[in-house]
Amino acid sequence: MAALGGDGLRLLSVSGPEPEPESAALNGAGPGLCCWVSVCSCLSLACSYVGSLYVWKSELPRDHPAVIKRRFTSVLVVSSLSPLCVLLWRELTGLQILFLGPLMQLSMDCPWDLADGLKVALAPQAWARCLTDMRWLRNQVIAPLTEELVFRACMLPMLAPCTGLGPAIFTCPLFFGVAHFHHVIEQLRFRQGSVGSIFLSAAFQFSYTAVFGAYTAFLFIRTGHLIGPVLCHSFCNYMGFPAVCAALEHPQRCPLLVGYVLGVGLFLLLLQPLTEPRLYSSLPLCLLLDRTGASATSLCS
Repeated sequence: MAALGGDGLRLLSVSGPEPEPESAALNGAGPGLCCWVSVCSCLSLACSYVGSLYVWKSELPRDHPAVIKRRFTSVLVVSSLSPLCVLLWRELTGLQILFLGPLMQLSMDCPWDLADGLKVALAPQAWARCLTDMRWLRNQVIAPLTEELVFRACMLPMLAPCTGLGPAIFTCPLFFGVAHFHHVIEQLRFRQGSVGSIFLSAAFQFSYTAVFGAYTAFLFIRTGHLIGPVLCHSFCNYMGFPAVCAALEHPQRCPLLVGYVLGVGLFLLLLQPLTEPRLYSSLPLCLLLDRTGASATSLCS
């Protein structure tokens, strides 16, 4: 049922009407609402390019061969990652806005300055350690890819013709939430808390994984790609649940709380424009419903 090749891990290799020209897709009111996001993203990319030149601490002038070689390396890395930045902008911007508060908190508590942080992020040794860390591979790569494939790409095509797209968004995450109850077995086995606290934690985990599952199901239907949900899943696994209590006790509590509230507000405001289906060409689930005679909802337009 699922054809996992092609651009962005297409769900189904079904044919449909020709996509609208890109210029027509970008003329809608929805994308216009997030032009400032595009401008800020371009500014960030420009700052990354220039900032990479200054990652290397050196007293030598810019025309020295050693400085030129190091800067060659920096700009080549940034240039190579730029297409990935475009992909991340398209798929992750909404979720990063939602996590504005936690991201501010993370940056405030980070012991590194910008230059040291870039060095760590771009260091091959750091990535090599990540790729040999089984927990990192599980949380950032294997779990997001396999869970989104099973619980979104495979379940939604089976549920949607039966329930419709809207109900499927809220039904599919229930399977995803219940699947996380298996952690209770291990926690009871290794006595990682009282029975009551373990089941309370499991109920809380079910709640937020179900909400997250509804978001990624919505994202999958609106974009027609699996790569967006996978990236969002990996990002959320890295960030964890927002530490709201720690933010309330933080020395810079006021700007953090503003960041939290602003992030939630902007996320809700930009959720529809940033997932405008016309930006993502064909929508396999909507085409599937058309073929089965079911009515596609406003989620497809």
